[in-house]
Amino acid sequence: MIEILQWSTLAVCGLIAVVRVPSAVRGENRTLFWIFALMTLAILLSIEAPYVAIDQALGGFNLANLILRFVIFAAILCVGIRVTRGFGATDGYRLLTGRTGMAVLALVSLAVVGVFLLMDSRGSSSGLAQISIRGGRDAVLVEYYGAAGRAYPAYVSLVLLPAMVRALRGSLPLPIRTAAFLLAVGAVAIALTLFFPVMPSGWGPAKFVVNYTAVLCFVVGLALIWAARVRYGRSPARPGTFTEK
Repeated sequence: MIEILQWSTLAVCGLIAVVRVPSAVRGENRTLFWIFALMTLAILLSIEAPYVAIDQALGGFNLANLILRFVIFAAILCVGIRVTRGFGATDGYRLLTGRTGMAVLALVSLAVVGVFLLMDSRGSSSGLAQISIRGGRDAVLVEYYGAAGRAYPAYVSLVLLPAMVRALRGSLPLPIRTAAFLLAVGAVAIALTLFFPVMPSGWGPAKFVVNYTAVLCFVVGLALIWAARVRYGRSPARPGTFTEK
């Protein structure tokens, strides 16, 4: 069941990215193309078989996992920029692209790389599961590494929430408010990943559901915004919002 959801999500993201190629070539909404392309790569690197194949080609030291972390960072930042600009959330946009946002991104990135370098990362393993099983120091470092990797997406998600709540209360077209709802659900799901370290070990499937709920909500929400742009053009209430390139 988990593999079916993984491959299905990969197919959806990949298909949307491919469909967006002609528009991206014309210079239309290139941010959306990059979001879906990055999400496609992130999901691909989350699936065991392609992950192991790619990591083996990189030397078998789980560099693919480190790449995955930064692909996720790039994807969530693009989502944050696209959504805050599209919904006119200038405060949120500043929190992502201003000094605070860049400082958070830099500190989290340094933490992720630093902890990764401290680990004995030999042996390709999706999710670093085999390293965690070894126990001892490496198992603890895997937990710290995972926590650091979840910190930046959670920060971006919490920045997005106020804008989504305002959009839900506004008078935007129904597809846009539906998209805002889905993006809000995705943001909450990502924020919940901060609590993974305190969840019981038997809650593995629940963690998987939370992760993919976030991905699917973001994918469908962004796709609705794209569809609304095609149908409505620029918002009649707020020119330049939600259809921003």
